[in-house]
Amino acid sequence: MNTSPDGLKVNQTLGASRDKAHNPMSRSRLLFQSSDTAPATPLQLANSDGLLSSLKRKLSDSTVDYPRRRATIACEICRSRKSRCDGSKPKCKLCAELGAECVYREPGVKLDAGDKLILEQLNRIENFLQINLAANQGSGLHMSQSSPSISNGTASGGDQALLSSSSNTASTIHNGGLGTWVSVPTGTNISTMPKCHTNATMHLLQWPLIRDLVSTPYDPQILLQLEMDREPLHTLTKTPCVDLSNTQAYIQAYFDRVNIWYACVNPYTWRSQYRTALSNGFREGPESCIVLLVLALGDASLRGSISRIVPHQEPPGLQYFTAAWSLLPGMITTNNVLAAQCHLLAAAYLFYLVRPLEAWNLLCTASTKLQLLLMAPNRIPQKQRELVERIYWNTLLFESDLLAELDLPHSGVVQFEENVGLPGGFEGEEQGQARIGHDDLWYFLAEIALRRLLNRASQLIYSKDSVSSTTNLEPVVAELDYQLTQWYEGLPPPLQFPFSRTMLHDPIQAVLRLRFYACKTIIYRPYILAVLENEQAVLDPAVRECCHKCLEASVRQLEHITEQ
Repeated sequence: MNTSPDGLKVNQTLGASRDKAHNPMSRSRLLFQSSDTAPATPLQLANSDGLLSSLKRKLSDSTVDYPRRRATIACEICRSRKSRCDGSKPKCKLCAELGAECVYREPGVKLDAGDKLILEQLNRIENFLQINLAANQGSGLHMSQSSPSISNGTASGGDQALLSSSSNTASTIHNGGLGTWVSVPTGTNISTMPKCHTNATMHLLQWPLIRDLVSTPYDPQILLQLEMDREPLHTLTKTPCVDLSNTQAYIQAYFDRVNIWYACVNPYTWRSQYRTALSNGFREGPESCIVLLVLALGDASLRGSISRIVPHQEPPGLQYFTAAWSLLPGMITTNNVLAAQCHLLAAAYLFYLVRPLEAWNLLCTASTKLQLLLMAPNRIPQKQRELVERIYWNTLLFESDLLAELDLPHSGVVQFEENVGLPGGFEGEEQGQARIGHDDLWYFLAEIALRRLLNRASQLIYSKDSVSSTTNLEPVVAELDYQLTQWYEGLPPPLQFPFSRTMLHDPIQAVLRLRFYACKTIIYRPYILAVLENEQAVLDPAVRECCHKCLEASVRQLEHITEQ
């Protein structure tokens, strides 16, 4: 339900929310038509956020009272940070403040590419430590009990691997029951959604001045309660009746319009799956369930946003979903890759129907199956490992989106994040197998990177132990905004959207631009709260500028929304 023209169908609830662009209740990935992108390596996106590129923090000295000349020979720390070095020995001013080792390069010595990469990664680690230090100094609050996990943000070879070996997984993940494994000490992974946070849109109703506008007392659980009281889909109890006359059109629509957003159905093995389902009369087996769900999503993609459906009219694709639903009980107790895929696709259709709590139930089942599989990844067939990765990241994205708005339990699937590689391509692509559609990963990888950045914002700004004052907030916001810029600059050129106010006709660019401004709103929103709590705060030019950035990003999310 994001913005975009020409086949980009959007639910209007997205415009005013923090994470609207990332809220599964307003997911637009389902309904957009894919666009061609120029060839580019997955590393362009895989390196962003540790997936997009190694971050190099650009800091300049503060409190400058006099003009200074650049030192003849700058130390390595100042060189890597591109900041001025006063040339003092044994330590320059910056190194003395950081407590870092001050090393001056000998004249004529040049660093090779490997040395520069090491310095860049060390600089990134230093930046994260500075953020943590700034938070720990604020009003006695502690962001975490230990330093943030640096491996989440670096583009190491492990990030590109398929799956970690079973020995590595066993050494880092302790089996304490499904959903309760702990791979690292609590608080060390800052790229995950915190269990307690104030990021949800409904939390805005508790803000000063805004609270006075609410006529009735605010119940923080109202959204969850409304979903729990919602009547189930009555058609799911009926005997499914499926019309197979338009199957090829719906299948093609799925691979043209839907798979670009989820990338969780293999176009190279599709024909084989379809033949298996056809031989079973679409009445049994995971292949039948997957085919029916693809038909449901493909049918829905041709009809547009669910908000355009006339009340009491049957949603498009529901007949296929009902038939697939009758097969899901057989998948619940089956703990294999295809069973997890069935539950993920079923959840995707429920998100299309804007039934987030029902989708969450299916995601929890998929999460359980994934955790069982990832406990012993060496038992996953080699040909299915790429599919496991895609199902995993979809599950993690959906769960993070839900946790951002609803107070739901965490499934525990996030504990495997550092043991699961990024998608890289199905094997059929290398073997030249015939496929029914494209297997584009650019949007999917970009969303993984941006979702992790949003999770970091929630950890560093909105968690219960996050920074409190605007002074302590400044370096955190500056770093997050810098990472958002790096995310954009790391996108392949066909995905890089213009910042102009014109309506975009490329659905992928339209969604990414919307998500960009949603993330920017979240990063700068605490400054709005600071002004609402203390009107004198607006007298600070820096605070005023940050408020302007937040409001501007919020407005940019609402542009063209009535044109969809």
